[in-house]
Amino acid sequence: MRICLVMLVIAASLPALADEGLWTFDDFPASAVKKTYGVDVTPAWLDKMRLSTIRMTNCTASFVSPEGLILTNHHCVESCLSELSTKEKSFVELGFAAADRAHEERCLTQLADVLIGTENVTEAVMKAVAGLEEMAANTARKKELTALETNCEQASAKSKSGKLKCQVVTLYQGGQYFLYKYKRYDDVRMVFAPEGEIAAFGGDPDNFQFPRWSLDFAILRAYEKGIPAKTPHYLQINFAGPTAGELVFVAGNPGSTSRLRTKAQLEFDRDLPLPTLLLRASELRGRYIQFGETNPVDAQIIVTPLNSIENGIKVRRKLLDALHDDAFMTRKLDEENQLRASAHLSGVDPWHEIEAATAREREIYLPYTFLENGAGINSALFRDARVILRGTEERAKPNSERLREYTDAAIPRIEQQLFAQVPVYPELEVLTLSLSLERMREWLGPDDPVVRKLLAKESPDALATRLVAETKLDDAAVRKRLWQGGKAAVAESHDPMMEIARTIDGDSRAIRKKYEDEVEAPIASASARIATARFKAYGTNVYPDATFTLRLNYGTVQGWVENGVPIDPFTHLGRAFERATGSVPFKIPDRWLKVKEQLDMSTPFCLSTNNDIIGGNSGSPLIDAEGKIVGLMFDGNIHSIAGDYWFDKTKNRAIALDPAVIREALKKVYGADSLLAELGAT
Repeated sequence: MRICLVMLVIAASLPALADEGLWTFDDFPASAVKKTYGVDVTPAWLDKMRLSTIRMTNCTASFVSPEGLILTNHHCVESCLSELSTKEKSFVELGFAAADRAHEERCLTQLADVLIGTENVTEAVMKAVAGLEEMAANTARKKELTALETNCEQASAKSKSGKLKCQVVTLYQGGQYFLYKYKRYDDVRMVFAPEGEIAAFGGDPDNFQFPRWSLDFAILRAYEKGIPAKTPHYLQINFAGPTAGELVFVAGNPGSTSRLRTKAQLEFDRDLPLPTLLLRASELRGRYIQFGETNPVDAQIIVTPLNSIENGIKVRRKLLDALHDDAFMTRKLDEENQLRASAHLSGVDPWHEIEAATAREREIYLPYTFLENGAGINSALFRDARVILRGTEERAKPNSERLREYTDAAIPRIEQQLFAQVPVYPELEVLTLSLSLERMREWLGPDDPVVRKLLAKESPDALATRLVAETKLDDAAVRKRLWQGGKAAVAESHDPMMEIARTIDGDSRAIRKKYEDEVEAPIASASARIATARFKAYGTNVYPDATFTLRLNYGTVQGWVENGVPIDPFTHLGRAFERATGSVPFKIPDRWLKVKEQLDMSTPFCLSTNNDIIGGNSGSPLIDAEGKIVGLMFDGNIHSIAGDYWFDKTKNRAIALDPAVIREALKKVYGADSLLAELGAT
């Protein structure tokens, strides 16, 4: 009887399906949608959404024409705009508009991946680790993942359809493993982006807020063999936009969530990573702001990194608030106890194993963060040096013996980034590097062996200044020559940044090994046992945590009630002009002011929905029941940040750009008639 009662409690605690869920396409709850909304989500509809949605380097996008046209967010292409910019001319600020296809500029480090298919490889992975102790199982698991990916890519290279990019994805904390197969476009070009002032109107004060007036969109194009890609699977845009209460879907690649992690893991995040990162990021933000106030040129080059760090600070501050919510932690413990009671697991309690592993993680967190994660040497030039050093060492090993980030499957992406000649600003490199060295010395202590190796004879400022001034790694040709020269070329190099990378690599690899053996391995083993128990209790009625892979969510266009005040789900263009102050971040570009009288001030601008999204969904298409785009996701409200841990149906809202304002802008402000024609606008 007790077991029956426990199972009834668990069933009652299952999350409600409506308006929540980062569902994989193979487990999408179509029956629930049919029952609630009377809409059939057919396999053909799902296939079209899957083949039209794109995973970019850091965001989501979608094909919107049969000739490779891509719709995404402006903030998702800021890195590309920065790469195309110079100190004297910032496309982030000025915007970008290709006069024709011949002037569409290549984004040197951007990618566009389309999910072609998936394969459940759980049995193969489980077989590879069966009967092994934790550390041996961790090593065997990684070897099997590498083998699965390598075999997949080699087999696809021999097929008529061409080579695919293959990635093994871990779901349910190790309960399932799927092989994801992507068609990759590595030639992605900039077509259009509005000025930064209107794309990020409201800036950091409006970030994660609603109502909202940010024209956060951009248009790219995928190319193959030097010509626009043929993309028969694409989504048409319904420029009329959605209506209040309408059923809408979001297809995209949510980055990561922690909804299935244990209480001990969340307590670790609360006590160490979040507060320490906030301290470091807040100081760096202050340095950035001070740097940008020196002159207008410095202000331009700091825009993208400052936007990124301000966004990160706001996110982590609210995540920390969420983890200090006693009611949430109590609920988390109750869920664990319910599952524990139903599982009847033999041997050591896996929740206790994870608790012990996180205790060890607390002990090595700071050296691991400053050394292996690179927080102590925050420099793009150093990161290139480490990639070259480790890459040449790892490539000399059998593929299955390498660090996972240097397998054959990973090499093409490494080379794309390493060989790209992108702007490097020495003064900015000195700023980030000197500050990170200062904090490493402060937090690890001046007598730490690695700190002594680096700073025994030079101050952080002096070392940073010398390294940046003397290194040649800002030249892509030098990076390429060292990479292709292999271990011999690297060994002969006396570039100071390469020497620093060599100096600390042994220590860094040692702390990584400790982390993998004493933290990662036991957590992986224990998590797999918890996943087994969860599957027995819930099956796939519980969706997996986000993994920056394709998911589908459904919801409706709606506002919410904030402090007793109803929030309307739509904003309109006229209010943007009313809020404008003439100064950033509430400045409307001159181009807009010149045509103000021609604009329809009633045009819908932004909208809110109760879809379940998270970071990585930026640029996701908001789709109606007919499979047409009715919005472009770009943010969430302040309550959505806690969505990393749970979904609050009453207040968690996603924010999208209404396609009506995209049409208004392209037609009346930018005169982009040919682009509108390709998008099917009337």
